[in-house]
Amino acid sequence: MILSCSEHVDNALDDIVDTYGEFPVLEEVTSENADKTCNFCTERPVYEIERPASD
Repeated sequence: MILSCSEHVDNALDDIVDTYGEFPVLEEVTSENADKTCNFCTERPVYEIERPASD
């Protein structure tokens, strides 16, 4: 999972697509991750980006 602020959401989406070849799941950040930081900067995350679950 990648935590991203609104400024870096495109970077996070690209990372998942480049790594897994699939479009990721984008959700608003949960309360358990709200106190963490964006994976690309020191801002608070707005989104959680994950690889889609495999069948």
